[in-house]
Amino acid sequence: MKKLFVYLKDYKFESVMAPLFKLLEAGFELFIPLVMAAIIDKGIANQDKPFVLKMGGVLVILGVVGLVSAITAQYFAAKSAVGFSTKLRQSLFEHIQSLNFTNIDQVGPSTLITRMTSDINQIQSGVNLVLRLFLRSPIIVFGAMIMAFTIDVKSALIFVIAIPLLALVVFGIMLYTMPLYKKVQNALDKVLGISRENLTGARVIRAFHQEQREVEKFEGLNNNLSKLQTNVARISAIMNPVTYVIVNVATIALIYSGAIQVNIGTLTQGEVIALVNYMSQILVELVKLANLIITVTKSLACADRVSQVFDIPAGENYSFNDERIKSEEKYISHNDVSSLAVNKTCEKTSKGETADTSAYLTFSHVGLTYEGAGAETLSDISFSVKKGMTVGIIGGTGSGKTSLINLIPGFYQATKGQILLEGKSIYDYPCDDLRNRVGIVPQKAVLFKGTIRSNLLWGNENATDDELMRAVTTAQAKEVVEGKQGQLDAVIEQGGKNLSGGQRQRLTIARALVKRPEILILDDSASALDFATDASLKKALKQDTAGMTTFIVSQRASSISHADLILVLDDGKIVGMGNNNELLQNCEVYKEIYYSQFQEHGEEVQNNVESKAEI
Repeated sequence: MKKLFVYLKDYKFESVMAPLFKLLEAGFELFIPLVMAAIIDKGIANQDKPFVLKMGGVLVILGVVGLVSAITAQYFAAKSAVGFSTKLRQSLFEHIQSLNFTNIDQVGPSTLITRMTSDINQIQSGVNLVLRLFLRSPIIVFGAMIMAFTIDVKSALIFVIAIPLLALVVFGIMLYTMPLYKKVQNALDKVLGISRENLTGARVIRAFHQEQREVEKFEGLNNNLSKLQTNVARISAIMNPVTYVIVNVATIALIYSGAIQVNIGTLTQGEVIALVNYMSQILVELVKLANLIITVTKSLACADRVSQVFDIPAGENYSFNDERIKSEEKYISHNDVSSLAVNKTCEKTSKGETADTSAYLTFSHVGLTYEGAGAETLSDISFSVKKGMTVGIIGGTGSGKTSLINLIPGFYQATKGQILLEGKSIYDYPCDDLRNRVGIVPQKAVLFKGTIRSNLLWGNENATDDELMRAVTTAQAKEVVEGKQGQLDAVIEQGGKNLSGGQRQRLTIARALVKRPEILILDDSASALDFATDASLKKALKQDTAGMTTFIVSQRASSISHADLILVLDDGKIVGMGNNNELLQNCEVYKEIYYSQFQEHGEEVQNNVESKAEI
């Protein structure tokens, strides 16, 4: 929690004024039993009506001033708590944005969402209550005990016994329940995670008729959450009755002791009533304190969870001094790339033993192992690409295609080997510089709520309408834009749900093209397009991306057959490399993929598709 106090620095005045006004209210409240004692002992006993009215007026004044103080304290506390949570949430969001993919994969989106919403809301409630009650309740409790000593020392000893017992109950329960609240929040993470998974995968669940299975799965996690909440609530609920018992026993003892002393004349009736009132004040404040302790306990547990996210180091500013990489023996320079990992069934397509020194992008014996994974996802990946080349990447599901292209913009850091861009390690480039060079269209087409224009401007916020339309035309999305009311200003709903899959893919391609990057990565971004549109897209990209180094990941051989270099992946290794004709002669894996998609030699279908595209 200490780490989070920094977000209160802009609300120092409010954080001081809130408890001060509460202390002012508490001070006025402590005088009320004394005024009541005076009314009873002097006004009523002597039948002095003017004195009773005078003291009654004092009570009204104390009540009004106390009310004003309470409202003022509430205002400052609310302003401070809301401002604190706003800054904390913003800072947490910015920190999450700085995490690399490995960190996000480890923590999980559902947990991050819970900590940014539910946990911070709980912390906000804790800050609000602490500012209002954390000082007020102890002041009332100990102030009442001190005031009791001013009335009668013997009766006040009952307060001395009752208050430590109450403190033992309250703080004992707090210490016991704090770890339980952490478990509750963790269980809430799991419920949120499965809810998110079911909502995003609703179509798949229904397609495979797994509704009942998912309902049972959710019910199990929900019941576990309910069980944990019930257990911790049951323990917390013990606090109120136990405190009531202790205070009421103390009140009985106080009345008994007071009655004896009134009888012998050492105490007045008004003083006994004042003592009972002080005990009642202690009861009320301890009930408030008990509720405060429960809320603070939850807040501390949530604050610890939020702090854990801040403890995750930001991963966007990469350094090549990573210990895992430094320990590797294979450090091959840009001019010494001499071997290519090729499967036995595929012959090497490049006979040269040394890479071209003019290579723009070089992978040299690169390996990738995801955090916590038991085996490498990519192994000994080596190839060189000249600027302006088109590189196709093909392979079966799970062969490592997406993992490979995710290394280029630095989404994940290679655990072996080197990746060189213009002869310099990509990890030596500032993150912003590296990302500005790369335009990527991910497997899942993601559009954000707004307009077509606002989504396209993500690529280049200064792009003109002509530049936007040029990118839209190249991406074969012109008919999509022109068919919408408002065209570039047409509304896009959250996630682009008012568009078809193919429309979303074409607009995400256009968004990347607006950026005019040096390196364009299309990660299976035409999977929802028909063959004719795919062929038209391929032709338009070839014309419009001259000078761009383009990587095309695809399951379709037709989408990459025109590439200058094709990488064939299988189980995280390059098993074939060359152009279309070379691979058809030398790589069995590529031939299996190619001929499974086309008729014999693939020429008839390919020609038909391309002719349709030209039409």
